[in-house]
Amino acid sequence: MILTREAIATAVERGDIVIEPFDPERISPNAYDWHLGDRIRVCEGDELDAAAATRVTEHVIPPEGMVLRPGRLYLGVTHERTHSERYAQMINGDRSLGALGVWVHVSAPLGHVGHAIRWTLEIRVARPVRVYPRMPFGKIVFLVAEGAMSSYQSLGRKYTRTSGIDISRLYEELR
Repeated sequence: MILTREAIATAVERGDIVIEPFDPERISPNAYDWHLGDRIRVCEGDELDAAAATRVTEHVIPPEGMVLRPGRLYLGVTHERTHSERYAQMINGDRSLGALGVWVHVSAPLGHVGHAIRWTLEIRVARPVRVYPRMPFGKIVFLVAEGAMSSYQSLGRKYTRTSGIDISRLYEELR
């Protein structure tokens, strides 16, 4: 079950959902509208290796924006940090962004119950497109979890300490 605007607002008031910074005007009928952060990493090299850490160059997105180019993998970060010990979260780009040929966060949209993060975003573009810091970039929905719950933060998984843009850590499992 997905939370509605009213349920999201109530859950934020109760502290069951934490969104920092929070703006009640950004609650849409079934989601919260999130923004791109102010930094982006560009994955380096012509070939990525799942068994090795990805080399990246980090850039601050200037106020006048930054042009993203096809054929590159960009790792961005949400401006907002989200957390809920009660609800699972799912993040997506939105229609406006997709209409610009921007694909965002296609591979890992689920935030487990207890995940407390600024989301790392996988970003690809179909054509060159200029993006701006803190521009609207997608929607996050909150899902009711049923059954016994355990907080993702207490499981000690590889992404529990994510506080910003994080590269793939699959290489840790392939050693």
